[in-house]
Amino acid sequence: MIPTKTAPRAATAVAARAQDLSKVYGEGETRVVALDRVSVEFPQGEFTAIMGPSGSGKSTLMHCVAGLDSFTAGSVQIGDTELGTLKDKQLTQLRRDKIGFIFQAFNLLPTLTALENITLPMDIAGRKPDQEWMNRVIEMVGLSGRLSHRPAQLSGGQQQRVAVARALASKPEIIFGDEPTGNLDSRSGAEVLGFLRNSVRELGQTVVMVTHDPVAASYADRVIFLADGRIVDQMLQPTADGVLDRMKEFDAKGRTS
Repeated sequence: MIPTKTAPRAATAVAARAQDLSKVYGEGETRVVALDRVSVEFPQGEFTAIMGPSGSGKSTLMHCVAGLDSFTAGSVQIGDTELGTLKDKQLTQLRRDKIGFIFQAFNLLPTLTALENITLPMDIAGRKPDQEWMNRVIEMVGLSGRLSHRPAQLSGGQQQRVAVARALASKPEIIFGDEPTGNLDSRSGAEVLGFLRNSVRELGQTVVMVTHDPVAASYADRVIFLADGRIVDQMLQPTADGVLDRMKEFDAKGRTS
């Protein structure tokens, strides 16, 4: 059962936005336009999924908006901060302080316990966690009885729960997930998606997730679809069947073009 989604709202603040964003690789005959003047906003307290065929630019868009990759033209803002004006050290600090990341690979340190992995980014930054918030996050992802376990003692689903808790623990302004359930079985994947859904509903978190899976996308409040480096469509309050049908349309257009 998919948890209740965010109720539709009027005007809301924006956690991140891209304006006329372009990303070009190479020159001349090897020139590839990965993003072609993309403009999009990610409202606070909402769950957005990004979908599209392979090579559509969905991961590139997420990486540019998250400050993990540079862009060729346009602008990106996290809150009121313009990423293009930041030096490398400032960008690193912004990612550490304002952004949470969840990747397909769990990226846990094998020698640390689950709790130590969760608090590691804050430990590196010299910040103490908000214990009440931490307890809430740990309870939400169901890790209370696993905090002293090391990654090798945890299942894949449990390891990704640790990664979700790590992303949430510092109260980031926005969380980016790049295929966060790609290495999980369907049951574990549903649990992790449920935790992300609940973090939006119960904790007011903002989540942006790249996925190829229509079921995963159905947990979001909105799906945006990319093709050839451009946003070509969006779907509000998506269902798995609705997303699958839309993706089939893109596949059909790709074969006939």
